[in-house]
Parts: sequence; structure tokens; C-alpha cells
Amino acid sequence: MTATRVSATPSALRLIEKLVSEHGDIVFFQSGGCCEGSVPLCLPANEFRPSASDVIIGEVAPHAMFYMSDSHFSFAENMHTIIDALPGSSGSFSLDCGTGLAFITKSRLYTDEELAELPPAERAGYS
Repeated sequence: MTATRVSATPSALRLIEKLVSEHGDIVFFQSGGCCEGSVPLCLPANEFRPSASDVIIGEVAPHAMFYMSDSHFSFAENMHTIIDALPGSSGSFSLDCGTGLAFITKSRLYTDEELAELPPAERAGYS
């Protein structure tokens, strides 16, 4: 089994499925900045243009990719990112706003075994 960089809780997967059915492909972006940047922003895929320095973390669910800013990834690269959806309001332009749930990220350190099998991170490659 190959280690992955991102996964989602059942609650998050249900909300992702709902948003994909309403909006088509979606992306998550976590910048790691203050305020809104400390939670993942969820957008229609056609409204997100990653920069060349953004890192592709992986597919959270079918039709839902996760990107992270390079600066945040440098902090989080040795941790597995877990997307969750909890009761509340995101209070942002994120697609979860108004659903009664808000996406958050949690993380855990990889085991030594997971780190050994983790594929290298991929850059978004756009400019």
C-alpha cells in the first residue's frame, strides 16, 4: 500500500459528493496564511488557477483535487492532511459556505514506513 498525502472523513466525503454534484469538479486550496488561509478554500475547478509554486497534494475524492501553497507545504510535508466537515459556517467564498458545514484540515505525522513509501510532491506547473 502506498502512503497518500491527503484523505477525508466520511462527513467531508458526503459534503464533497454533494458539492461535486452541484458544481462539477472542485478543488481545495490551503494557503496556510492567517484568517481565511488557515482553512481549505473549496472552489469550482474552473475558477482556480494554481501558481507554479503550488503543490498538488492529491485527490481527496473523485473530482476533488487538493493543492497547497509552497510555503504551507514546507511546514506540512511530513504530515498526512485530513479534510473534515464540521457543523458551522466557513464564512468565506468557499463552496461549503451556506451548507451548515465548514471544511477544516487536521493532520498527523507520517510513520517512518509511510515516509519511506511516500511519492515525491508534484508542483502544479502553471505560471
